[in-house]
Amino acid sequence: MKLTGVADFVVVGAGLAGAAAAWQLASRGLDATLVEQDVPAGRQGSSHGSARIFRYAYEDPFYAGAVVEAKSMWDALEAASGERFLTRTGAVDYGAGHNPRRLASVLAGAGVEHSLLSAADARSRWPQIAFDTEVLWHPGAGVIDAESAVNAMVRLAVANGARLQTGWQLERIERSGSGYRLTSRNGGTLDAGNVVVSAGGWLPRLLQNLALPAGFLAALPEITVRQEQAFHFRYLDQGAAGSWPTFIHGAKDITVYGLSGGRDAGFAGQKVAEFNGGPVIPSAAEQTGMVDPANRGRVVEYVRRYLPGVDPRPYAETTCLFTSTPDEEFVIDRVDGITVVSPCSGHGAKFAPLIGQWAADLASGSGSVPPRFRPSGLT
Repeated sequence: MKLTGVADFVVVGAGLAGAAAAWQLASRGLDATLVEQDVPAGRQGSSHGSARIFRYAYEDPFYAGAVVEAKSMWDALEAASGERFLTRTGAVDYGAGHNPRRLASVLAGAGVEHSLLSAADARSRWPQIAFDTEVLWHPGAGVIDAESAVNAMVRLAVANGARLQTGWQLERIERSGSGYRLTSRNGGTLDAGNVVVSAGGWLPRLLQNLALPAGFLAALPEITVRQEQAFHFRYLDQGAAGSWPTFIHGAKDITVYGLSGGRDAGFAGQKVAEFNGGPVIPSAAEQTGMVDPANRGRVVEYVRRYLPGVDPRPYAETTCLFTSTPDEEFVIDRVDGITVVSPCSGHGAKFAPLIGQWAADLASGSGSVPPRFRPSGLT
């Protein structure tokens, strides 16, 4: 479908970050249009499904503090929408490749409730997990329903006057007078004074077609897209399903995370994945949706060793996209009238409302973002 029109702000991409940016812009009374090549939180993007980890435990105090700030915005989103997106389960962090004591000190500085447990005490409390080191526990963590959150932010944006266009795939952005002209693959056009590009795994493919200055492009970090793999393992005791915390385990040879699979796999099991375990692909356009057998084998072996509370045979599996920078920092940067909001480096979901606020502040000129997210160094 062709869409021709004019907007003060056009947001490209209706995943978590784009939906949050559109919600923030529209709630401020600004003229905004949100375009999406599929549908909000579509299956080919990074924001579909009901299971993303919300946690405070970071070794970097900046991120721990930002989670505290993001939590207040999640609360505001739940109040505005009348829905719940965050289910509190608590979280455990452990393993020889992790540093529970360092994490504990950061959480103490951020005022986040937490405790350190011995491996024996943790095994006594959660016998479904074979802990191998000291464990950090923080009860405020949980699971985010990403897809429902996206749809709620889009609804709120539209209720505040934003326009939504689905099935609109951006092909290029060109200078047009004092603003920009966006052209879709099927020839539709939009004129905008400002553009927010939140394209996730499609960003590497789009960058050269966004009317960005060469110096700005050169300053951007390398962007890597992975087709991650996630596997669902059935609880042996369905009655104890609600007692599982989310977890991050830095084992000697593998880093694994796990959380309740939610409705993504019938509420019947734990979603488990190797962090950055999937193959690198050029961009989201090249994803195959095929699970790597070697990755499956590593995760199954991990489950056999460390998760006695589940059947080690996966009953469901899926792929998703991680779009990352080398240091796993976000990119929220702006040059002229274009704001680039990507990637979120595999840990951005928990910050979504805050990322939307930062993006709206930067795009509208009403505020700034942390300098660490602006590789161009522009002011």
